[in-house]
Amino acid sequence: MSAAPNRDRQAERREATRREIVDAAWEIARRDGLGAVTLREVAAMIGMRSPSLYSHFDSKNAIYDAMFGQAWTLFLAEAEQNFEDLPEAPREALLAIVRHFYDFSVADVARYQLMNQRSIPGFVPSDAAYAPSVQVIDLLQRTFHRLGITDGADVDLFLALGGGLLERQLANEPGGDRWLRQLPRVIDMFADDLDLPGPPLRSTT
Repeated sequence: MSAAPNRDRQAERREATRREIVDAAWEIARRDGLGAVTLREVAAMIGMRSPSLYSHFDSKNAIYDAMFGQAWTLFLAEAEQNFEDLPEAPREALLAIVRHFYDFSVADVARYQLMNQRSIPGFVPSDAAYAPSVQVIDLLQRTFHRLGITDGADVDLFLALGGGLLERQLANEPGGDRWLRQLPRVIDMFADDLDLPGPPLRSTT
């Protein structure tokens, strides 16, 4: 009978504290905006003195970095699952991809802003935190290849079209669906330009 590996309880406690700090930062960001996150308030929320935070994160930007990496890691996991269940028809698959990103984004606007907008002056994600977002793009490109879309410029255009509608929705009608309703039309325009097969989405929605 093999002995169970020794647990590094100190490392576990340290990681749990880091998660608690990040969770507190998200709570502040969702309540008051990303720019409202301060070391003092984060420390107060978890019952810690501000100087003690520096043993876990050496700056506020380091906390943002952990938040950024966490957000993209979560989206990557969801995208991997979502892409496994895409419809066979290219147009329907494209719509499912953009709808998943749309739903993920509007569910947590502060998270979307940190992931996709330069909303924190001076913050640049580390390579480690940025890596999951690169994996998302790689996954998207591989999926597009399966759908017959091989030009990287077409991937860029798809992201710009979907992201543009999302930005308009969040800026002008948070919680509404005015721009969401345009997604099938935009995907049809994109698919028509690429001569993708299938009936128009607008005829089925």
